[in-house]
Amino acid sequence: MNIYVGNLAYGVTQDELRSAFSAYGDIASVNLITDKFTGESKGFGFVEMPNNSEADAAIKGLNETPLKGRNMKVNQAKPRGDRPSRGPRW
Repeated sequence: MNIYVGNLAYGVTQDELRSAFSAYGDIASVNLITDKFTGESKGFGFVEMPNNSEADAAIKGLNETPLKGRNMKVNQAKPRGDRPSRGPRW
């Protein structure tokens, strides 16, 4: 299951995110989203967990819990096609 993790402190690393989620099960991948020009974190990312029951437990266990001073927003990621359009890309 692909999990969206938002409201992250900008100093959170992929290793810290992996550590938080690994308490709930196996992690396939961790991807922090960064600005393509500055390389700085955008404050959100995605964690892929192969086992859906472990992923559900992680979502329930970690949503609204603090990591580096900010409460994470954790939920199942929506497929790209299900998100609203952001308008034309120039």
